[in-house]
Amino acid sequence: MRAFPSLSSLASARVLVVGDVMLDRYWFGDVNRISPEAPVPVVLVGKSEERPGGAANVARGVAALGAHCELLSVTGDDEAASHLDALLRQDGITAHLHRDKSMSTTVKLRVMGRQQQLLRIDFETPPRHEILLNKLTDFGQCLERADVVILSDYGKGALKHVDTMIAHCRRAGKPVLVDPKGEEYRRYRGATLLTPNRGEFRQVAGSWKDDRELVKKAQSLRADLELAALLVTRSEEGMTLYQDGAVTHQPTVAREVYDVSGAGDTVIATLGVLLTQGFSLPEAVGWANRAAGIAVSKLGTAVVTHQELEKSEWS
Repeated sequence: MRAFPSLSSLASARVLVVGDVMLDRYWFGDVNRISPEAPVPVVLVGKSEERPGGAANVARGVAALGAHCELLSVTGDDEAASHLDALLRQDGITAHLHRDKSMSTTVKLRVMGRQQQLLRIDFETPPRHEILLNKLTDFGQCLERADVVILSDYGKGALKHVDTMIAHCRRAGKPVLVDPKGEEYRRYRGATLLTPNRGEFRQVAGSWKDDRELVKKAQSLRADLELAALLVTRSEEGMTLYQDGAVTHQPTVAREVYDVSGAGDTVIATLGVLLTQGFSLPEAVGWANRAAGIAVSKLGTAVVTHQELEKSEWS
């Protein structure tokens, strides 16, 4: 497999990430008793952490690999947005966050006991149409500076105009990678690459009996949506890339699975970075598979660094 690019070669790479951002909050504590009020554990919180989530985690992944990243999204005009903006700046990400006073920044609060997730609480409201149109105007300016575009759809409303964004990318001759959400995939028509996980793909294409039927469904969807390629991430079965007349499978990299949250973010971030360096999609998928193996061995929405991937080449 082709060597992973050096930090010096990645310093000039520019990736634009657009999509739904959120703030991931973690409350860690000890669980020593059951509540007398209801049959639920009592968590005595000892510490808390905050991490960028959603498209913001994709941006972190891009920056952690050594490329320059711009992030375009919509948030509320609130405390969570300020915390998110500060965290992104710490990671060296150029963030363009359109603040909408009528909405709340999406927050996912996870309560952890004994290193296991006990409860998740979500806070979210959709952005206004006017804010989204303003973001679309900025998209054109950011696109001029980008080598590759990643659209990270978490179904929160930031990618309402995703079809228009993809059309802009095609006219500009820029590769556009999409992590999809929901059942309506026609809005992603014309993208360079779509990266659904196994469950998301089944939701759109239906179930399959064997690999032969899976290939048929995947190639049919790829052709129907006019995609250059379709990558289906298949958890313990690895990931499979479908291109015109070609199928490339990568088996799972053997690691202890600790937490799968954010693994898809790591995959698409790695793919985007490597495409700026002229890697073919099969080559990039090989490295993305390694990165996913590292990501799932970490707790929460973690990223994979350039150093970790370089070390994995010799492990």
